[in-house]
Amino acid sequence: MLAKELIPLVRTYWPALLLVGIIAYLLRNKYYHGLNKYPGHPLAAYTDWWRYFDVLGRRAEHTHIQLHRQHGDVVRLGPNVLSFADPRSIKTIYGLNKGMQKSDFYIVQQATTKGERLESLFSTKDENFHAKYRRCVNNAFSMSSLVNYEPLVDSTMDAFIEQTRRRYCDTGARCNFSRWLQFFAFDVIGELTWSKRLGFVERDEDVDGIVAFVGKFLDYASAVGQVPPLDLLFEKNLIKLKLQKWGISKAIFPVTKFALARSAERASEMEKIKQDGSLNESSGKSVDLLMKFTQAAHDHPEFMTDKQVLASCTSMIFAGSETTAISLSSIFYHLIKHPRVYTKLMAELEEASANGTIAPRPNNKVTWLESLKLPYLDAVIQESFRLHPAPGLIMERVVPPQGLNILGDHIPGGTIVGCNAWVLHRRPEVFGIDVDAFRPERWIDARPDQLQAMKATMFQFGAGARTCIGKNISLLEIYKLVPTFLRNFEVEMAVVGGEWRTKNAWFVKQEGFETRFRPRSVA
Repeated sequence: MLAKELIPLVRTYWPALLLVGIIAYLLRNKYYHGLNKYPGHPLAAYTDWWRYFDVLGRRAEHTHIQLHRQHGDVVRLGPNVLSFADPRSIKTIYGLNKGMQKSDFYIVQQATTKGERLESLFSTKDENFHAKYRRCVNNAFSMSSLVNYEPLVDSTMDAFIEQTRRRYCDTGARCNFSRWLQFFAFDVIGELTWSKRLGFVERDEDVDGIVAFVGKFLDYASAVGQVPPLDLLFEKNLIKLKLQKWGISKAIFPVTKFALARSAERASEMEKIKQDGSLNESSGKSVDLLMKFTQAAHDHPEFMTDKQVLASCTSMIFAGSETTAISLSSIFYHLIKHPRVYTKLMAELEEASANGTIAPRPNNKVTWLESLKLPYLDAVIQESFRLHPAPGLIMERVVPPQGLNILGDHIPGGTIVGCNAWVLHRRPEVFGIDVDAFRPERWIDARPDQLQAMKATMFQFGAGARTCIGKNISLLEIYKLVPTFLRNFEVEMAVVGGEWRTKNAWFVKQEGFETRFRPRSVA
């Protein structure tokens, strides 16, 4: 009876009812969990679509810097999202045993194969799964393992120096340096993971469209990650996943396809490792990550399945190439833009060569241990990390159900909180009043307590238990390539006064970084 009376009313007044429903939904969002007390963009309190379109504009890092400078240490980015700018919040949000977990932003970035998601260390939300996973593969990323990986990096670095000389230095051709450095980073990851370069550097082209794919994937994931349910509609819907599982849809991530092919090539070798778990690290043959992951499968068969080995390999491509290439581009760009710094760094390299700190080698290669003895090189790299960190969005965490006290405020359970490296790295009380300036000397002139605070605030690799596990490998590449490249070539902008453009698709990538190289002799 009641339904018969209501249906005509709904038919007649549905526009008004719809409007009332929308208004009620928006007001609920604004006052959700009492977060209305936190300032931010006027639209952010009402809908996540504001941050979706802000990220889609590809300059979200500048939005976050501006909002924090305007409103203070806590800014509302969505109905249920808070961004924190005070470095003291890092330990609370990302510290151990705080009960925090990653948000749905990360599961958008999971690859799929045969209709199933590939959970990686980076993309999983399950903290127990992450802890088990990390225990399995920790040894592969330890500082002691770098000794085994350095020859693999050297192999790609030799090819990179020789191809740079042949393709760009000898011909005088312009180089899209960001893209060229990304080719280097991809090939290093290929060599480190499978002892086989993907072929980017030798061919000077995007092999199998992997670079383009990763770029499009990050374009997608960065924006859709702001409204994660969209992923279940666009990419990981049940129909697509079922078609993959049944073999009707042959769609597969190019990165996954490459990983499967490389693993198939070495199936018999990996089967032996899986059976006896032994790696002959003293044989003179470099031990790569595939071998380490397979050894983990022997040691932890209940967890480290073939699927997890594959996920570990594919995540190396996703996470290990883009961020390293961005950091390398930042270092070279800021050196070119600051001739005084460039000259000072070259003087340090020349002195190190003259006094034997750097030994003579083919292609003027610098070892990892030698690079650690170059204080101004370290200052330049740290300042480049500070001014242009690779990640450009907040690293989201979800407050546990009981809530959490962050900087004296009780944040309700379920709230998404996080910090943005671009905001943290520009704190005047930590880095000095000239936070927007590129000044490596701040890392050398700082008092011990200041230096400790600066290092604790650096956030380009994240923090806490979910710190980038490949951090040491990235640092190995960066600290070796930068001095090696500078000892072989003089680098300058292709057009005097040229500027790059940046694009924030989760990672803040550089575009239009066009350079020329001239040969440089080393005494």
